[in-house]
Amino acid sequence: MATRKATPSGRPKQAAAKQRGIQATVDRRNARKAAAKKTSGKAKKQPVQAGTRRQPENPLPRQRQRKPGHEHKLDPQPRFLAPDYVGSGKLDGMVALVTGGDSGIGRAVAVLFAREGADVAITYLSEDRDAADTRRHVEAEGARCIAVAADVKDPEACDAVVREVVDTFGRLDVLVNNAAFQMHAQALEDITDEHLQETLQTNIAGYIQMARAALPHMGKGGSIINNGSETALFGSKHLLDYSATKGAIHAFTKSLASNLLDRGIRVNAVAPGPVWTPLNPSDQTADKVAKFGQDSDMGRPAQPEEISPAFVFLASPVMASYVNGVILPVMGGPRG
Repeated sequence: MATRKATPSGRPKQAAAKQRGIQATVDRRNARKAAAKKTSGKAKKQPVQAGTRRQPENPLPRQRQRKPGHEHKLDPQPRFLAPDYVGSGKLDGMVALVTGGDSGIGRAVAVLFAREGADVAITYLSEDRDAADTRRHVEAEGARCIAVAADVKDPEACDAVVREVVDTFGRLDVLVNNAAFQMHAQALEDITDEHLQETLQTNIAGYIQMARAALPHMGKGGSIINNGSETALFGSKHLLDYSATKGAIHAFTKSLASNLLDRGIRVNAVAPGPVWTPLNPSDQTADKVAKFGQDSDMGRPAQPEEISPAFVFLASPVMASYVNGVILPVMGGPRG
């Protein structure tokens, strides 16, 4: 049988010519922009504001703190009250435990949980003033609150905290694993054994130990929310040990979610990008603190009140009863 040349469908030559024309237009435009950028120097990335009120932008004031860091010493003060967030009883009658609830994301979560009707317990290390401030703000929302000084690296301390929560409130419905240790290091060889163990035992062992202590008191409808990180997704060349623990947290979240599914207890994680908390000025140099978050997709660090609603969503049986084993990125963009 003789072969026949296919009849062109449409106008392929004209379509190809049109595509080349579009390409030429784009090339000319890009060349003009490149020339303008070369003449004017590197254009500064403009921070993005997408919320109901304007958030602080870089440069932040140069500052440095001793660990574990104190919220009341930060300039500017982190925003955690979320004044435009209106509670609607999403956590009515529930009891939540938030580790590291004296400051940063933990404080913001504690306040919104209270606004949604939960009584709240927080843990902290030695930041007595900050812990008292968190308790005052939680109580101002009409909820009960206790603040317990405890080191989550210690399994016995985790057990004691949970016992105090249950003795005080009679139940435990939500655990937020949030306490963390972070310290930049230029090279792996710079991370001492002491540094490594502090990171590992706080960030992953502490999460496991606190969950293990809490679970006997949690029932169907309860939830565990772990605070992960964008560093677990993308890595960080100067946060080698911290990134590794955050990756472990994400894996632990998915594994425990499967393990507890038959018990009706959901396990999820939030993966924040850069957030303005005491963790940062108690870690990096004052010069780097001033630039903190400017390389994120939004060109600025988040404020804690921009992260805390994600925890409410995951904690609420009304909103997230079918959400389990999720790593929820709250990073200001696909790359944080």
